[in-house]
Amino acid sequence: MDNLLSIVTFIPAGAALILAVFLRGDDEAANRNAKWLAMAATTMTFLVSLFILAEFDPNDTGFQFVEQAPWLLGLQYKMGVDGISVLFVMLTTFMMPLVIAASWNVTERVKEYMIAFLMLETLMLGVFMALDLVLFYLFFEAGLIPMFLIIGIWGGANRIYASFKFFLYTFLGSVLMLVAMVGMFADAGTTDIEVLLKHQFAFETFSVAGVTVVGGLQTLLFLAFFASFAVKMPMWPVHTWLPDAHVQAPTAGSVVLAAILLKMGGYGFLRFSLPMFPVGSEVMTPLVLWMSAIAIVYTSLVALVQEDMKKLIAYSSVAHMGFVTMGIFAANQQGVDGAIFQMISHGFISGALFLCVGVIYDRMHTRDIDAYGGLVNRMPAYALIFMLFTMANVGLPGTSGFVGEFLTLMAVFQVNTWVAAVATTGVILSAAYALWLYRRVVMGDLIKESLRSISDMTSRERWIFAPLVAMTLLLGVYPALVLDITGPAVAALVGNYDTALTAAEAASQLASN
Repeated sequence: MDNLLSIVTFIPAGAALILAVFLRGDDEAANRNAKWLAMAATTMTFLVSLFILAEFDPNDTGFQFVEQAPWLLGLQYKMGVDGISVLFVMLTTFMMPLVIAASWNVTERVKEYMIAFLMLETLMLGVFMALDLVLFYLFFEAGLIPMFLIIGIWGGANRIYASFKFFLYTFLGSVLMLVAMVGMFADAGTTDIEVLLKHQFAFETFSVAGVTVVGGLQTLLFLAFFASFAVKMPMWPVHTWLPDAHVQAPTAGSVVLAAILLKMGGYGFLRFSLPMFPVGSEVMTPLVLWMSAIAIVYTSLVALVQEDMKKLIAYSSVAHMGFVTMGIFAANQQGVDGAIFQMISHGFISGALFLCVGVIYDRMHTRDIDAYGGLVNRMPAYALIFMLFTMANVGLPGTSGFVGEFLTLMAVFQVNTWVAAVATTGVILSAAYALWLYRRVVMGDLIKESLRSISDMTSRERWIFAPLVAMTLLLGVYPALVLDITGPAVAALVGNYDTALTAAEAASQLASN
């Protein structure tokens, strides 16, 4: 099928345009039509994206389904996917129908709400498919706008503060990336990502107080991109926007934020930092590994003292993203495979955990942990689902959460045993805060009068969780479903990275002689 990537990308935007132009009124019928159109569009997007997965050849390490056409001012519209990006496309199309289904109880400005999520899906898909720097930047930055509106309009009491904090953090980081892109164009003469992946950006080796230092353009470009992607992940210490955004966002907004938007940072490291700036990446690797280890331990400790369920899960997300950055900058097959697997797995698990919070928030309108207790007595199905995803979040063998953490820790152990040792304590701490949350919310006697009439999950809620349960367990027992697709592309990435470093080292020695 021609233009398959563009079709998948712009189906949601087309539905958003139909809603904006043709749907009038805000009565119950109009709201119902908006919901069903959004559900139909996201479901169709997922079904069409299955053609991409079915026709994708994992053994081809280049870009596939490439679409290219002239664009404005001499720029080009170029899209494509490889073994690294195709699964993020599938994660996005898989999660969005569930996000729309989880929004079925929204009653305020429903049309605008659905338009925001549909546009957000198009922009997120564009990030994972863009093969031109300018196109990537436009998708990457434009994605801020729908999420800014989702938090600022449909969020909690402190939503304005949280939405502006989210926007400013991520926008300011991306300004540096834009400057770096201008520098890349000036150096390479193109914005084509395929060409830039083969271009060698300059680096310099010089001595400072008898210590050999590697710097130059590559390191500067790496730092500029790092500023943007580190905020997006988010990495410690630029993570503080995430808990506020999660707490104030509506349930569906939190699911998209955790399941997909955070993955753009990790994807950026894999698409730009490692392959384009290998020398800069190598120089900064020790710092990034220690930042990741600190993030895992620090945010796990912070999660232990939270009284808001959403804030606890948000800090948990920062800790799990620490495993991702560790795996990426270990720069070996196990590490990068593990990082990609961890991001896909975290998409299902963290999305499900925020949905679990949404289920009881819809009933009690509070996220305070102390407001709950003994829910197993009234909500046995909910208790079972919540237990499964709590165990997956801890990394229980047999769930997808185990595979990614195990691979990344094994990879980092080969690079830096001290970082691996510190990060491993985060696995223990994650069990502490996750089980502490579960015990206080679900277990014990039902002693609070306000909970005595609470009802178990509806059939709609159970259907939302069913695909997430299936994927969490399937990837836990059959990780090859992901690793077979990513493996060849990751092997090529790591091989090119090692080759580039070897060549750089040889050039440095030649220059010093």
